[in-house]
Amino acid sequence: MTENLNESQLTAIYIGGPTLVLEIGGLRIITDPTLDLEGTSFKIDNKLTISKLSGPATNDVGVIDLVLLSHDQHSDNLDHAGRELMFKVGHTITTPAAAQRLKNGALGLSPWENVEIDLPDGRQMTATATPARHGPSGTDEMQGDVTGFVLQVNGSKEFSLYITGDTVFYEGVLEVAKRFDPDYVFIFAGAAKPKGPFNVTMDTNDAIDTAFCFPRARIIPLHHEGWSHYTEGAEVLATAFSVLDIGSRLMILEKGQPTRLKFS
Repeated sequence: MTENLNESQLTAIYIGGPTLVLEIGGLRIITDPTLDLEGTSFKIDNKLTISKLSGPATNDVGVIDLVLLSHDQHSDNLDHAGRELMFKVGHTITTPAAAQRLKNGALGLSPWENVEIDLPDGRQMTATATPARHGPSGTDEMQGDVTGFVLQVNGSKEFSLYITGDTVFYEGVLEVAKRFDPDYVFIFAGAAKPKGPFNVTMDTNDAIDTAFCFPRARIIPLHHEGWSHYTEGAEVLATAFSVLDIGSRLMILEKGQPTRLKFS
């Protein structure tokens, strides 16, 4: 999967749901690994079940060096096969609460805490935890802690990217925009509604607000297909961005296909 790819570049491979493989300077990172097959179901309480409507682009994601896990308490962000992969990798960055539950060397970062990571190509990457709110105000206790991540890579080809994690648009995202100016923003979209008539991830309005909040960034949606509780797909985002004449800023990744991301 990585053959003939220039390690100094950033390559993104969309696996499905919230799961993305990033290849940065020879380091291979996976976000929120969900690798179970189509038809797998999970109970989220005594009455509600969520199901996988489609499987991952591939079950063989190759060698993974690092897991960026927004949270561990929801199966559409860490399913059975994803959890097995995470424990094999042995290097995970997540929330402090998730790290305490997962053990296995997981590193928990609170918002704005960061860690330096040496890349195989000799450069250094800074991973910073960012705030996230997994639903409307007042749902924090029900939903649990979530984190996003900003990755900054130094060197002659400096770049940065923001992975929102499961969040709606709120003041925490605005604060990220005050502190960072990423080249790419990976939003967890889909307007997920697992427990009631309210979103726990970004809907179209949130995605547009995020785009205008980060005016230089290309917006790449994840978490918009493959699960029964997602209510908005990529086509809805594409239509909305086109109507507002910002369609060129939206990038829909083809599932399973390596995409080289360029920087100005």
